[in-house]
Amino acid sequence: MNPQKFYSNGKLLITGEYLVLDGALALAVPTKYGQSLTVEPYEKRILKWESFDSDGKLWFETDLLINDGGQFANAAHHPIADRLLQILNATKKQNPRFLNIKTGLKVKTQMDFPINWGLGTSSTLINNISQWANIDPYELLKDTFGGSGYDIACAIHNVPITYQLGNHERTVIERTFNPEFKNHLYFVFLNKKQNSREGIAAYQKNKNDTDQALTEINAITNDMISCDNLKTFQFLMQSHETIISKVIKQQPVKETLFKDFKGSIKSLGAWGGDFVLAASEGQPETYFKERGFETIVPYANMVLQ
Repeated sequence: MNPQKFYSNGKLLITGEYLVLDGALALAVPTKYGQSLTVEPYEKRILKWESFDSDGKLWFETDLLINDGGQFANAAHHPIADRLLQILNATKKQNPRFLNIKTGLKVKTQMDFPINWGLGTSSTLINNISQWANIDPYELLKDTFGGSGYDIACAIHNVPITYQLGNHERTVIERTFNPEFKNHLYFVFLNKKQNSREGIAAYQKNKNDTDQALTEINAITNDMISCDNLKTFQFLMQSHETIISKVIKQQPVKETLFKDFKGSIKSLGAWGGDFVLAASEGQPETYFKERGFETIVPYANMVLQ
């Protein structure tokens, strides 16, 4: 057996956070950063799993036993190994022939972004395993981590997309979204990873009637895609923040962390962590670095086009 290699893109949700779960039209972009998964033969009859971070450092490893029925056993009982076991068992539920093998395998995953960036550590893994097993990645996501699935769409598509759920189906459309003013857009890391599942649970618990908000967010998504000037884009960012703030009963990130920033700032995905989008006529690096936010990625360096 020759080595097999799979790759999935990371993701950022530009519009529609939270409301994408209830049918909002969301704009999402795949990132130039992602995760690979390589499978090759191994001399022992085990599934040897090794995960490496963006610095090439081994951050997780485990040996899963494979019994005669192709089922797995976790000898380590490590929380991450337990989660991996859950994913592999959900994979076999879709494809019972997956890993019905008489030999061992070595699997290596390699991130090319820091794990705490929140660009899709889980979704890229789910999509890579789905490619390997030839199964539906959206179903595997539903059976494991949950969520809207926009991150899986970004893992698959190499250009910006709109993503929308409705009538028990999803609509994914590749879009031309390459703003003329992209040199004024930056992604700033808030120095902590946000748990998407916790954010979704809080949204489901606290959300108000969302009908009006859905209509407004859909309009903002379409307006952002066609926007051709920075000032209008900034207005749309601020309007989006105001709408989501009312729905989830949280203050926008600009009010909590960056009140004196000369420009606009918008949360991306679950509020409170990961990356935010900053739009500014001036160069904002000094502003953010003075406040302890060292990771500032220009739009063109982040987004896959």
